[in-house]
Amino acid sequence: MPLLQQNKEYTIDDIYALPDGQRAELIDGQMYMMAPPTRRHQQILLSLSRKIADYIERKGGSCEVDIAPFAVFLTADDKNYVEPDISVICNPDKLTDKGCTGAPDWIIEIVSPGSRRTDYYTKLFKYRTAGVREYWIVDPEKNRIMVYSFESDDTAEYTFSEAAKAGIYDDLEIDFSSIDI
Repeated sequence: MPLLQQNKEYTIDDIYALPDGQRAELIDGQMYMMAPPTRRHQQILLSLSRKIADYIERKGGSCEVDIAPFAVFLTADDKNYVEPDISVICNPDKLTDKGCTGAPDWIIEIVSPGSRRTDYYTKLFKYRTAGVREYWIVDPEKNRIMVYSFESDDTAEYTFSEAAKAGIYDDLEIDFSSIDI
């Protein structure tokens, strides 16, 4: 893999020009290469997305749950492209065959060793300013779930032995102790 130029501003065209199998995200023109996820990461991803999708279906909701790799074009420019682990989109007008244009309502990122700084700092700021309503950082290594409700400016912290309350739904709690990981 070639080294990225630090002083270059990248665009979505650079993302699409990557070799097959190579994944990266683009935040404010800076490219962040992505390592393949671990098995534990994928187990958490599947379990969480299933619980959320089952909840939405049970309630007759219209929101859509998409999992990575799923393209999210956060802003109207060509300098921001992310692939959140889980995206919940409630406005069907944002969805195209290419992905989501604009901010999803709820994003969940599952921290990997190589994504820690990006998930906790870079994406936290970017998601908040782009209009994401709620952002969860699920950190298996720290046994922690950080829940940021940008609409109410609330932050909550949970452990993997607790149930985390979703802010965009009045009655959704995800019991992390019931997740097979």
